[in-house]
Amino acid sequence: MGTLALVWQGVRFGMLLQLAVGPVCLLVLSTAGTLGFWPAIPLVAAVTLVDAFYVSLALLGATAAVSKSRAQRWLAIVGGLVLVVFGMDMTMNALGKPLIPSFSLFSVAEETNRFVQGLVITLSNPLTLLFWGGMFTAKSMENHWERTQLWLFAAGCVLSTTLFLAGIAAFGGVFAGRVPSVVIQVLNVGVGAALIFFGVRLWLKKAKPVNG
Repeated sequence: MGTLALVWQGVRFGMLLQLAVGPVCLLVLSTAGTLGFWPAIPLVAAVTLVDAFYVSLALLGATAAVSKSRAQRWLAIVGGLVLVVFGMDMTMNALGKPLIPSFSLFSVAEETNRFVQGLVITLSNPLTLLFWGGMFTAKSMENHWERTQLWLFAAGCVLSTTLFLAGIAAFGGVFAGRVPSVVIQVLNVGVGAALIFFGVRLWLKKAKPVNG
């Protein structure tokens, strides 16, 4: 299989994963709907960067570091806490009463903040290493791929993140400035609620007592 074919296969597989809408997707939509397409791009870039980081770690065999139950538990606790706190901050900020007035991470006024938003939210779930590690192992065994072929497939998976989120930003950008402020406020509250939901779900799935 040629280089482009492997990358394209990764893009298609990655797009299937993107269909499971998460908090990052909603945040990109909210940012683009509020400020337009280009202001949402730093957010997209940050998410792509972290995805590439986790995918690279998985390919380099770093999944062993988070494969133990105790490690998974603590990573889930910390990651879930990050999502819940920032979700609460975003919800309250949308209502004009930020949870952390001196450090409102979810104020979209500054480009730096938008980039940090993407980094924090995407980094908050390092357990994705396990998914990527298992998936790449399965693909390698199924297709008898060599390391170079696996890296090309992985590059396509990361590229799908950029393409999908850029598409979401473009969709939101079409409506930027045309949506009533109350709708934007409701959308931002919804994004905050989604962050809280995903944080709690992370706790429930992985933050369980471990014996020994």
